[in-house]
Amino acid sequence: MAATTDLHVGSAILQMPARTPATTASTAATLDLLTDGRLTLGLGVSGPQVVEGWHGMPWGKPLVRTREYVEIVRAILARERPLEHEGAEYAIPYRGEGATGLGKPLKLILHPLRARIPIYLAAIGPKNVALAAEIADGWLPLFFSPERFETAFRPALEEGFARAPGGRSLAEFDVAALVSVVTGDDVQACRDVLKPSLALYIGGMGAKGRNFYNALASRYGYEQEAATIQELYLDGRRGEAAMAVPDALVDEIALVGPKERIAERLAAWRDCGVTTLICQTPQREALQVMAELVT
Repeated sequence: MAATTDLHVGSAILQMPARTPATTASTAATLDLLTDGRLTLGLGVSGPQVVEGWHGMPWGKPLVRTREYVEIVRAILARERPLEHEGAEYAIPYRGEGATGLGKPLKLILHPLRARIPIYLAAIGPKNVALAAEIADGWLPLFFSPERFETAFRPALEEGFARAPGGRSLAEFDVAALVSVVTGDDVQACRDVLKPSLALYIGGMGAKGRNFYNALASRYGYEQEAATIQELYLDGRRGEAAMAVPDALVDEIALVGPKERIAERLAAWRDCGVTTLICQTPQREALQVMAELVT
């Protein structure tokens, strides 16, 4: 970072159940100082299987937790007064069962470079997307389809904008979509690189009935295919699950093929309202292609 002046740094998506708001705020303040005020903080709620099965916390009310979490992180970074918060998910200082009574409101020792670091929320469900539009500075959608934006996402965004204090609009909000990019002359081979990962998310990233990625694929019109992928994946037939991922779905949510094809598809992402494109790729040449197409 010391050798650059305009390269920004994102934290990726920090799982809120994995760390306290105070830990996240301290980490963000430190990274922002190290990057000379160029950090963007990404947050996500994860899912019930991970929250309860890995972090050992109740799934609870994720929308309430997210709202309180963002409020607490911002209060810590603002450093206007010692932190006190009394909510449904967080009580700071803690005075509940097992407390010693010695806890007192504290301030962050570190003086943040910026009192307000941009916070982006990862969200794909309508209620989470609306919450991102209401309280966050940007939105991190995974498996974003430009063709589905108007029907699958815009209503939720507009609902959130309307709830924001004073109101806001898409023009004041960063839609930072994540897109996988695989370049090569063989379009089918490029698609096939991404299918195992899609099968993992659609088929195995959550239980039946509580898999947010499976639900998103269904909202995109691939309900039967999503059900098949999940059945195969949970049955241990992961290769078959990957083969069951429709080519059309890959084409909607990823950029694959030769440079000319990617350029043609990129127009849909520009036109739908995406303002930042976060490229995920295992290929150095794909990064070069994207750099040439967006500059």
